Amino acid sequence: MSTASLISTAIALALCLAFTLVLRRVWGVAEWADPAVALLRALVQLAILSSVLSIAITHIGYVFLALLVMLGFGVWTSSRRLGADARTVLLVALSMSAAVAASVSAVFLTGALEFTGQNLLAFGGIITGNAMSIVTLSGRRLTQDAGEHWGEIEGWLALGATNRRAVRPIASRAMSEALIPNVDQTRVTGIVTMPGAFVGAVFAGASPLEAGRFQLLVLAGIMATGTIAAALVMWGSDPIASCRTARAESEKKKRLG
Repeated sequence: MSTASLISTAIALALCLAFTLVLRRVWGVAEWADPAVALLRALVQLAILSSVLSIAITHIGYVFLALLVMLGFGVWTSSRRLGADARTVLLVALSMSAAVAASVSAVFLTGALEFTGQNLLAFGGIITGNAMSIVTLSGRRLTQDAGEHWGEIEGWLALGATNRRAVRPIASRAMSEALIPNVDQTRVTGIVTMPGAFVGAVFAGASPLEAGRFQLLVLAGIMATGTIAAALVMWGSDPIASCRTARAESEKKKRLG
């Protein structure tokens, strides 16, 4: 990589980051400087990834280790967004692990993709990242909607419904909203978006037909992984308890104030 390309890359990154931070600041977005930290982390992580990839793909055991590390960071990141208590961490870990395992098994056990280190790392890494996003979106949306529709939940509870039954309609809406980006991404692939897995496969020397087949498997895997992860999070979450705690704290502050 030449010095000129490094300089131009740095300038482009600085401009894109400036657009992001200025607009977030102007519009009063909470934690407006987060993208700067995220981009810096991405820079460091990509540097590390580039260094270890050449070693990881030489042995399937290293690939599994790399995916386990990815999964661990994904669980940690999503759990922080959802509360970071022990119950939440366990739920996120189980949901993401089960979802990723199901999609990886479906693709590789059927022989749709050859079981190689490169294929496993590429496919597993992509769906793990998407599982993290879906878990975060669905969990946050469930908690938010439960607070906004507390009267509806109390109505179900008054009729003798269990906690899980009382939040079922809200959980269904939260899950549906969280999965919209994945469905839309699949719907417009090849028309609005040029998918990264497809482009990467073509650049790596695969034929467009083979690259398209790989991309379809990735898209199907993303949808399956996201749906499984969201369903497990909806099933295992108890937003009623957190809402009651939040409302009790709010009432306490009002009395003290």
